[in-house]
Amino acid sequence: TMIDPNSTYIDYDVVVGKETIIYPGTILEKATIIGENCIIGPNTRIINSAIKNDVTIESSKVIDSFVDDNSSVGPFAYLRPGTKLGKHVKIGDFVEVKNSVIGDGSKASHLSYIGDGEVGKDVNIGCAVVFVNYDGKKKHKTIVKDGAFVGSNYNLIAPVTIEEEAYVACGSTITDDVDKEALAIARARQVNKPGRGKGRF
Repeated sequence: TMIDPNSTYIDYDVVVGKETIIYPGTILEKATIIGENCIIGPNTRIINSAIKNDVTIESSKVIDSFVDDNSSVGPFAYLRPGTKLGKHVKIGDFVEVKNSVIGDGSKASHLSYIGDGEVGKDVNIGCAVVFVNYDGKKKHKTIVKDGAFVGSNYNLIAPVTIEEEAYVACGSTITDDVDKEALAIARARQVNKPGRGKGRF
């Protein structure tokens, strides 16, 4: 179902499944395949990608990517070439994913960059997380294994591996591998200096 055909563009070689709803401002290009019972748009562009069944993509851009059943993307997300999302994956607002695989049930809900990554099943990627993949000459891979919890506001400096069920504390910059079920903390300890703030404002 196209809500407004006059504001929707679909290439001649695009395939759209049954009971899928396409909202205004949507552009589907270059042999894109959309499955059944999906919600696409508004204001979404999908290029040369395969979207399975029961997927929601809202106000986002998807290029050369694969999205499996029951996953959601957006609003304002960007799936760049080489992205593969498993089933029941959530990619939320202002999340960018490039050349990465994200396993079933994992989520990156907001404000993160996942580049050249391999994320396992049931992984939580917190807010303001960066997969630091480029050293100025080469791209490197980050691996986050099944069940790991990665807190908010941290950097993973590739190449690095976070093992199964590991926990990375918020505010950390991780440069070394984290063992299975370990807690990793990589940040300076807070120091309060009495009276030093007086008169500064």
